[in-house]
Amino acid sequence: MAATKKQFDIEALPGERWFPLETSFEEDMKEYWGDWGVCSEVDTLKDVLMRRPGQEIDNFDWAAARFKCAIDPERFRAQHDALAQVYRDHGIRVHYVEEQRTDKPNALFMRDLCFMTPEGAIVTRPAMEARRGEEKAVAKALANLGVPIVRTITGSATFEGAMCIWIDRKTVVLASGVRTNREGYGMMEYELRRMGVMEILHMQIPYGHAHIDGNLNFASHEVAAIHPAQVPYDVCDALKKKGFKLIECPSRLEAKETFGINFVAIKPGLIVMPAGNERLQELLEQNGIEVIAVELDEIMKGYGAIHCCTAFLKRESN
Repeated sequence: MAATKKQFDIEALPGERWFPLETSFEEDMKEYWGDWGVCSEVDTLKDVLMRRPGQEIDNFDWAAARFKCAIDPERFRAQHDALAQVYRDHGIRVHYVEEQRTDKPNALFMRDLCFMTPEGAIVTRPAMEARRGEEKAVAKALANLGVPIVRTITGSATFEGAMCIWIDRKTVVLASGVRTNREGYGMMEYELRRMGVMEILHMQIPYGHAHIDGNLNFASHEVAAIHPAQVPYDVCDALKKKGFKLIECPSRLEAKETFGINFVAIKPGLIVMPAGNERLQELLEQNGIEVIAVELDEIMKGYGAIHCCTAFLKRESN
């Protein structure tokens, strides 16, 4: 009988031993990055990013920077400080962009430079030449705080943060116009849908106006203020169908010149708005909104107000 050939036993290659943690970035945020994230314009405000005006406002060409007129730098700073103090008085942590180019007097208008999401910040790319480059300092400040940067708007795209506004976790208003081109709109739409936003209400910004927040803003989960002549019917109709009561700013002066709609909700039903908008303030108060009015006339010479000055980093639902 022929001898049986000996068989050699070779150990099998081991299977996978390192299994993935199957959680989302949003779920991981607090543990690995910090307590950041925004998907509302009215939930309780916890953290903001601001730029206290520095030497960039001491001596600049106000016309080239698209300001209304020359400013008083110290009064400009004092009004910004007073706004920041209102936030602190309500338990809101105020973080600052400490470094900025000295040729960028518009840099205090932080809402334009980053847009916060449940996964972190989107660093924008301003459309105006006078503002291009401000975003680098903002990216550095976000990184120093530990705020994740979801993406930076790049290529030929332009997008500014005040061109998008949260309605709820699944719904936003996203605008196109002079401050956001088709490429920028597409980048934002992609990121928002990837994060689970189901409904994007397109808003075309009228010629001669910059952002959403001078035309439409939310004071609570039930009340929105609008400049009716400049908010498209489709957007108003969608908001009404979602249960919002639309408060029409009764004064063109208050809508366009004294920035009555450019307020910030500290929590649902409590807002801080520029002083001097008595007619709109009265209407809001009649509809259950508590209003804190702050003097901002010097800052408004730069065609911006409270919402423009404030980049939200954290809002928390009760």
